[in-house]
Amino acid sequence: MFPGGGQPNMQQILQQAQKMQQDLVKAQQELAETQVSGSAGGELVKATVTGGGDLVGLVIDPAAVDPEDTETLADLVLAAVRDAHGKAQKLAQDKLGPLTQALGGGAGGAGIPGLPF
Repeated sequence: MFPGGGQPNMQQILQQAQKMQQDLVKAQQELAETQVSGSAGGELVKATVTGGGDLVGLVIDPAAVDPEDTETLADLVLAAVRDAHGKAQKLAQDKLGPLTQALGGGAGGAGIPGLPF
């Protein structure tokens, strides 16, 4: 029994859960449309990913291109992509973390379909 004879209103609880789920879906959609950039080598290489982690752009400054040293260029590309992915992951945690925690999930985008982290 609940104090004062009041029982939780199941309809109200279900409505709150449904609204939280709708908010989560909306946040996921916004995140998928948001682009985040990362860079490496003093911005010689810039990578752009979506909040969902998809690589959508890569810009390489001609100064980074040395035909005798393609390994360094490859390292810069990897670093820029990792930087962008790290920022996308932080964005996902900031945007989805409170919603997934309220729904009983883990922190950040973990376990959310469509997110790689």
